[in-house]
Amino acid sequence: MAGAVDLSALKNRAEASRSGTGPPASGGGDRSSGGANSWVVDVTEATFQSEVVERSMQVPVVVDLWADWCQPCKQLSPILERLAQQDGGRWVLAKIDVDANQRIPQLFGVQSLPTVIAVAGGQPVEAFAGAQPEAQIRQWLDSVLDAQRDQLPGIRAAEQAAGEQEEAEDPRFTAAEEALERGDYSTAEAAYRKILDAEPNNEQAKAALAQVQFTARAENADPSAIERADTAPDDVDAQLAASEAELAAQQVESAFDRLVRTVKRTSGDERNRVREHLIEMFELFPEGDQRVATARRNLASALF
Repeated sequence: MAGAVDLSALKNRAEASRSGTGPPASGGGDRSSGGANSWVVDVTEATFQSEVVERSMQVPVVVDLWADWCQPCKQLSPILERLAQQDGGRWVLAKIDVDANQRIPQLFGVQSLPTVIAVAGGQPVEAFAGAQPEAQIRQWLDSVLDAQRDQLPGIRAAEQAAGEQEEAEDPRFTAAEEALERGDYSTAEAAYRKILDAEPNNEQAKAALAQVQFTARAENADPSAIERADTAPDDVDAQLAASEAELAAQQVESAFDRLVRTVKRTSGDERNRVREHLIEMFELFPEGDQRVATARRNLASALF
């Protein structure tokens, strides 16, 4: 692979790390770059032993050595992160800021950035330097996985888990999602409605249907609806259209506030219509979203 680096010095240093003479702890902890279930982890000198050496006994750990001043790093790192998430645990990406953790690049004898090193069984096995095209990185990763599959049990375990998940996928949802990807909102909506006809309490289908309906409306949202609504505060239809336009423009709080104000100004069927529309908007967001929590409190105050 273009930009390959000499691994002989790396392996010698890794043997020292494996025997317990690796980088000493310096305090701090690891920071996952993608959440609790992520396969992308920020590593420090304090967590190098556990996150790189020990984890590499189960799956390959791909070490991404980067720095904020390194422009090629900013091109390479997002590719590695995306591939790590796609592979779902077949390997782990360990991101290391060399400026904050200077002993680690010294351990590997790194001469330039970015440098990427695959560690397996506690030892570096492959490496390359410099930004690379995604297709070439994919080929490099596949070669690492193929070489280590019989040595590291975590690779096959992750592949088996991914296969079981694929088999467990509901074909009804798959068909709806494929329609959505094509932009065929009517077919996707019909597919989700069919699921709900058979399973009225299917929360996944309910949430997906709401998303499809909003996405279809958002594509046709008229930005000028906001200005028109601002000049006609008592026009319920105008306020609803404006809230859709604001939500489509990622102005979430503005959309919520607009409808809460409209609830305060209306009564009877009109108030109920606005309230229901606002609640439908809430359902587009994940549980625990603070913007929704705030808007729910404001709605309750407006109603009572």
